[in-house]
Amino acid sequence: MAVWLEAGLWGLLAGSALLFGAAAGWWLPVPPAVVAGVMAFGAGVLVSALAFELVDEAERTGGLLATSLGFVLGACAYVAANELLSRRGARHRKRSGPAQPSEDEAKGSGAAIAIGALLDGIPESVVLGLSVLGGGGVGVPVLAAVFVSNVPEGLSSSAGMKRAGRGAGYVFGVWAGIALACGTAALLGCLLLDGASPATIAVITAVAAGGILAMVADTMIPEAFQRTHVLTGLITTVGFLASFTLQRWG
Repeated sequence: MAVWLEAGLWGLLAGSALLFGAAAGWWLPVPPAVVAGVMAFGAGVLVSALAFELVDEAERTGGLLATSLGFVLGACAYVAANELLSRRGARHRKRSGPAQPSEDEAKGSGAAIAIGALLDGIPESVVLGLSVLGGGGVGVPVLAAVFVSNVPEGLSSSAGMKRAGRGAGYVFGVWAGIALACGTAALLGCLLLDGASPATIAVITAVAAGGILAMVADTMIPEAFQRTHVLTGLITTVGFLASFTLQRWG
């Protein structure tokens, strides 16, 4: 199998977790506290993966300065885009409660929420595509981190969309589209950067990692804390340790 196709399939697999979560959020009465707990766990998993799998590797191959600049650039780009979308109704796109606005309350919020979900998923997918370039297969800790974090994201956000009065066609259309976009992003990340210098790959990895960390802090942790409160830090720590252990065993 071509490496770029393999990358695309891994990205699609990770993105499909959003659909699994969406189905659970739409049809199952999952307690909000459980959603928040899994969100906190997923946040810890992502932080561990980007620290030990992404930023560390980027620094080894691209140097501290290039990695630092890319990391900050990725965070700034995410925060700027997220703020723009928040003003258009996507601020609470991961919330399972009544915080999400309906289309009547905020015109264009449906499109903003969909674009926001895409913004959250693309950096992770690009990283998955890059992890395949080395020839040793996909980075398992990164794949696990993305998959685990996508399930509660789809679950919580879809529950919020349902509360806001959005139909099943919109909800599952959004997540199916995001899953396909994740696969495409992973495929393109691998295809376009095949043969690129290690320094270039390191910078792009750092940019993606910065965006992921900003996403965790801006959207996942607030949603988790709303329900789990003082337990958020402990659950996030367990997620971090689980990902770290997987990375060491791998």
